[in-house]
Amino acid sequence: MEFEHQADRRRYLGRIDGEVICSLDYADDGAVVSMTRTFTNPPHRGRGYAAQITAHAVAEAEAAGRLVRPMCWYVAQWFDEHPEKAALLA
Repeated sequence: MEFEHQADRRRYLGRIDGEVICSLDYADDGAVVSMTRTFTNPPHRGRGYAAQITAHAVAEAEAAGRLVRPMCWYVAQWFDEHPEKAALLA
């Protein structure tokens, strides 16, 4: 999967062969990235794409020195499944 960061829209897109498969929306106050929504197009659900885009967005937040506030149930669940990333939680 290829990721596109649309910073002006505060969104990450996940694409396969040019097709948008999933997205993650966020707000960023400079210290905390609030991940507000994840979405996977229905025909592609159940294949781990939401986990991939969430992991990518979390890694970018971590690299930028920001904390993460899960505002979407999926991102909260992702953090539950990745306790090694708990130090990033705001």
